[in-house]
Amino acid sequence: MANQYYDYPYLIIKDFFSKSTCYDISEYAYNTSEGEKAKVKTRVLGSVVDPSVDESIRKTVIHKLSDLHVKMYEENFKAFQPHIERFFNVALTTSTTLQALEYTKGSFYIKHADDSNELVDADGKTVGFVQVAPQRKITTVLFTTSHKTHSSKDYSFSGGELIFNYLFDAEGKQIKLYPQAGDMVVFPSNPIYSHEVLHVEDGYRLTLVQWHNAIID
Repeated sequence: MANQYYDYPYLIIKDFFSKSTCYDISEYAYNTSEGEKAKVKTRVLGSVVDPSVDESIRKTVIHKLSDLHVKMYEENFKAFQPHIERFFNVALTTSTTLQALEYTKGSFYIKHADDSNELVDADGKTVGFVQVAPQRKITTVLFTTSHKTHSSKDYSFSGGELIFNYLFDAEGKQIKLYPQAGDMVVFPSNPIYSHEVLHVEDGYRLTLVQWHNAIID
């Protein structure tokens, strides 16, 4: 968990990338990279997650970035890493390969925790979670496209909001984010931060996602 005295228990880093860099990355994914259907974690074999495609849970496509874009990301992440570590009082260790996740019209991802599978009863109600990816401690999501609530001439989307299912504001409203290109959202990967991506109504939603192991103080 983040420090209880912060305004929000998650971190938003503004302008991780410039708008022009975000456009270049989105353009590359849209026109150049060949994507593949994203999978969902199912179980652990030893310490390895065995994933599978299930479009009733998650409908999105993974793209590969150019070596240049990956290098730019890694350099920028190193600059922001101390801020992330201070905010969550952790020391980041290893990270997964960077994923570029594409959501087009009709794409979505139902409620999930990044380190666990949700357990539901016969009525579909959540009764618990079982951890399947313990190496995921911190999640980072960088948006290279903007929600259409922000004026943008570049790649943008409607719908597709990021919702935190168990986080609420001072008025009791569920936290729903409407990001701009260049925003990075950072949060713990545990079930308290369960989240979902609502159905994309129109446009192009691209995020660069990583999961990070960490030593927790």
